[in-house]
Amino acid sequence: MKEKLYQILPDFLQGFLISMFNYLAYKDRYGNNYRKYRLEFLKNRKLSLDDLMKIQKERFRKFLSHSKKESGFYSQYQLVDLDDINLLPIVSKEDLRKKIDQVYTIPKKKGIVSKTGGTTGKSLEVLFTKDNMQERFAMLDDFRARFGYELGKKTAWFSGKNLLTKTDVKKNRFWKTDLFYKVRYYSTFHIKEEYLKCYVQDLIKFSPEYIVGFPSSILEIAKFGIKNNYIFPENTVKAVFPTAETVTREMRDVIGRFFKTKLYDQYASSEGAPFIFECKNENLHLEMQSGIFEVLDHTNKPAKSGRLIITSFTTDGTPLVRYDIGDSITLEDSHKKCDCGNHNPLVKEVLGRIDDFIFSPENGKINLGNVSNTLKDTKGIIKFQVIQNHIDKIEILVVKDSLLFNEKVETIFLKNWYDRVGTNMEINLTYVENIPVEKSGKFRIVKNNIKKFL
Repeated sequence: MKEKLYQILPDFLQGFLISMFNYLAYKDRYGNNYRKYRLEFLKNRKLSLDDLMKIQKERFRKFLSHSKKESGFYSQYQLVDLDDINLLPIVSKEDLRKKIDQVYTIPKKKGIVSKTGGTTGKSLEVLFTKDNMQERFAMLDDFRARFGYELGKKTAWFSGKNLLTKTDVKKNRFWKTDLFYKVRYYSTFHIKEEYLKCYVQDLIKFSPEYIVGFPSSILEIAKFGIKNNYIFPENTVKAVFPTAETVTREMRDVIGRFFKTKLYDQYASSEGAPFIFECKNENLHLEMQSGIFEVLDHTNKPAKSGRLIITSFTTDGTPLVRYDIGDSITLEDSHKKCDCGNHNPLVKEVLGRIDDFIFSPENGKINLGNVSNTLKDTKGIIKFQVIQNHIDKIEILVVKDSLLFNEKVETIFLKNWYDRVGTNMEINLTYVENIPVEKSGKFRIVKNNIKKFL
């Protein structure tokens, strides 16, 4: 009903509804404890590595105790010190998905629901406490504040929000604006050659101070702007903050060149992974106050480069203890130091989740963030993989949970896809028992076999 009402309202009233929705969401995110956390993280910015380790050990002790006491899933866990964390089992995404109701420590009505798509193709619905959500946003905003950002500054946002109507597309209007918070949400479902001119011209007119969102979408706009000799105003964008996708060197160079600014990366996840933040020197730092990062090889031994196992201190509602998040990282040499003032350990590279895309003749490139978001509001899809062998046709392999999956879920899943690729694309769903991994051992959610011809 709400969606139908939104579709028939004029543009300015749609913007008003977006502002109201954000206002209600921000009441939870920026509640009573948010300011307390902001002050705490500001105070702790230049703590020594020893002091950060003390905080991490104490927070782990409290978090493990809470998880064991409040979550049925962790009730049989040993209470160990951080030095002995390897004695605890590793939790896979499938373990979490199957037993999620046992993992929760709070009822859904008291939590903040985060419906994750996940670039590995497995859906999860996690619950955050309001306090955890406020701490996570305080930590994220503390990072962005180092480059001048605060909520309310003019921002261009590229995310998976599907806010446009058919009228908007007809009018070449690929954005919606929250006037109250000064945020313009640009559609990432219509990034194609014939529309890019509209994006570039409006971004120049809007002149945001900050740009946030899927870097692959921002990259396409920057490429078009450079190719067609558009000049973005000097000293306008202070920073670009990418989300959801791995940042490549091309992204940094092209986006920075067109928007005349720098890109500052960060790593987290919808299910609540601890943070990795980039500093002013373009070095990535583990944020030890947010959780524990273990890098393990294929035998589960500590390694410099390997798969990432996380324990996140801001997931009291759905505790994540030694959770295999499906990503991998490479740590920097321990002797390398950064003079930015942040003494958290350095990360050389966040691996995995290198962006792939589906190409739609109607809507252009559908990036990995938007592909993974097709799982939102669905249940019973254990895993999926989308394969493109033809420009106007895709095949989607689906592993389903027969107890949860039904025709209604299939309808929602298909609608999510048509929202992204357009109604002219042929979509074939094939239900399978298993989807094999690649020879490398990595699962690919997207296999685009025509992109070399585009």
